Amino acid sequence: MARVKRGVTKHRRHHAVLQSVRGHRGSRNRRYKVARESLIHAMAYQTAHRKLRKREMRALWILRINAAARTHGLSYSRLVHGLIMANVEIDRKQLADLSVREPDAFAQVARVASEALAA
Repeated sequence: MARVKRGVTKHRRHHAVLQSVRGHRGSRNRRYKVARESLIHAMAYQTAHRKLRKREMRALWILRINAAARTHGLSYSRLVHGLIMANVEIDRKQLADLSVREPDAFAQVARVASEALAA
């Protein structure tokens, strides 16, 4: 069996890892062994933070909806309950977007919710 020399393959593998850690600080973006370890941790954080981002965005939407609802005399929970009773199917992302960009439209939605609560 012929002898296999690793030069090209090893260089390509090292180069790929070093390209992946270009933004890392210190020796993490220069030395292969440290860079590989840094990349492994970065990928683990990336996976975990994809889940966290969803949680944080939902919390932000709820915060914005609550602030806008309070200006119309409702709490967040009363607003959402009123919308459910009125059969208005609008998700929190869209409600938060309405509250920030279209306050008049949000006022109409709040009015619909309060009418449903009153009935």
